[in-house]
Amino acid sequence: MAIQTLFGTPPADSPSPDGVSLLDRLKAGIQKTRSGLIEKLEDAVSGRKEIDADILEEVEYALITADIGANTTAEILERIRQRVERHQLGDAAEIKTLIREHLLEILEATERPLPHVAQPPAVIFVVGVNGAGKTTSIGKLTRRLQSEGRSVLLCAADTFRAAAIEQLEVWAQRTGAEIIKQQTGADPSAVAFDAVQAAKARKVDYVIIDTAGRLHTKTNLMAELEKMRRTVARVIPDAPHEVLLVIEATTGQNGLEQARKFTETSAVTGIILTKLDGTAKGGVVVAISRELNLPIRYVGVGEQLDDLLPFDPAQFVASLFD
Repeated sequence: MAIQTLFGTPPADSPSPDGVSLLDRLKAGIQKTRSGLIEKLEDAVSGRKEIDADILEEVEYALITADIGANTTAEILERIRQRVERHQLGDAAEIKTLIREHLLEILEATERPLPHVAQPPAVIFVVGVNGAGKTTSIGKLTRRLQSEGRSVLLCAADTFRAAAIEQLEVWAQRTGAEIIKQQTGADPSAVAFDAVQAAKARKVDYVIIDTAGRLHTKTNLMAELEKMRRTVARVIPDAPHEVLLVIEATTGQNGLEQARKFTETSAVTGIILTKLDGTAKGGVVVAISRELNLPIRYVGVGEQLDDLLPFDPAQFVASLFD
């Protein structure tokens, strides 16, 4: 898989340091979802030719329990019924192919090309509620970008929590990235301004800005994020180039509602989905992508530093079905 970057120079797909390809890492990461969904689908269609109400009910159960979402599930069932009526679907085994096609369609429909950054630094905001794995994702994203030969500067603009600055410092030490910080309670926009200025002066490729884990009810915090956007744009006119929203894969409908608020107020451009390995409900990738109409940019599939993978719809679907 070619990894598209903000600088438009995708390096060749190289295995990670442990010699395992991205596709194999993804397959291992979504094993729980894969076994749950595919086993249930196999049970539904196995040894049966005729497509009847019982099969459709079992297919529905398989899709819903994988958290693919009510809307997508309803669409898939309707598509199956229509094809049966038109005699275009003669065999229950073909249902799997139809589901696969539909999921890929949804994920590809929300794909967005990365903005091209002619001159570094590229500026990435990382947003999301506390506890979703925001700071950890920043650390892993730093390592991912470094593995592509890029330099990274971290910005501790979550100045509301002392622990947030300390956590980011730990990740800076682990990855060897530079960090710009001020004391707790400092103006986040001032920290962001310092960071983009420093990155520009030092010719760093990426600035990753950590923001407060703002709950969607705190409108003043959303206003703070907007102020930060205006501030960095004064230094680098088209910044931020990406605003990545961190969501936990185990989040459920409540998390989706929070995510919706973020996308309405924060001009989110993509999603980092964490803890995908810890759930059998990995179909939430499809539900989130569809409901928010946003591309999934990265998925977290483990605790290790290298366990944040670039997301590719075709690879994700292949990992589920092949």
